[in-house]
Amino acid sequence: MTPALVLIAGLLGLAVGSFLNLVVYRVPRGESVVSPPSHCPRCSRPVRGRHNVPVAGWLLLRGRCADCRLPISIRYPLVELATALLFAAVAWRFGASAALPAYLWFTGAGIALALIDLDVRRLPNAIVLPSYPVLVALLACAAAWEHDWWALGRAVIGAAALLGFYLLLVLAYPAGMGWGDVKLAGLTGFVLAYLSWPALLIGAFAAFVLGALTGIALIAGGRAERKSALPFGPFMVAGVLLAVFAAAPVADWYRLVLPN
Repeated sequence: MTPALVLIAGLLGLAVGSFLNLVVYRVPRGESVVSPPSHCPRCSRPVRGRHNVPVAGWLLLRGRCADCRLPISIRYPLVELATALLFAAVAWRFGASAALPAYLWFTGAGIALALIDLDVRRLPNAIVLPSYPVLVALLACAAAWEHDWWALGRAVIGAAALLGFYLLLVLAYPAGMGWGDVKLAGLTGFVLAYLSWPALLIGAFAAFVLGALTGIALIAGGRAERKSALPFGPFMVAGVLLAVFAAAPVADWYRLVLPN
């Protein structure tokens, strides 16, 4: 069943990625993601159905609007492909488990948040806050299905702990962290701790390591200075995804190398 599930998740990811492109463009502008339908920002002509097919539509148009020939960024098909690959990878990681929908939701929301943070240095409440009840409901259903209520309790503790930690960072050094990061920290702590305590530790730590390495690379390449601010949301999302795949192997290795 897993190969079929991975394929279905990948195809779903293509469709979700297409929608995420719309979300990333409209949400920061305060526009509806429902109406009007997808259209060219220059000539306002609606996108034809055949041109709205993920990846294939961009290739068919050769990266330009069908009417006014405005260039269409290559980021659109790349987001669709990346979402498809990540959805497929998450489906492979969880299989047909009850927790799969929750981690697919976080993956989609995380991609949108990371891109918006890169674009406008914000993590919109319109995405972060609704994700709380959605993920609580999905993981509560998963805990009930798997008869593992401790996993849900651990998730709540992890969310509170990571949110509290980020809150302390903001209060101690407001210039180094934003309130959007604090709100996102609760989500990341929730989905990480549901998996395990090692996942929480690895995912939280990985965000800071990835951020530091990226900052060093940008400074070394002359593209940033020591005091340059980097959006931290993408690193938080990347840390979660890294922990989803790496936490269990790392924990197993640790137990093997340092047995009790």
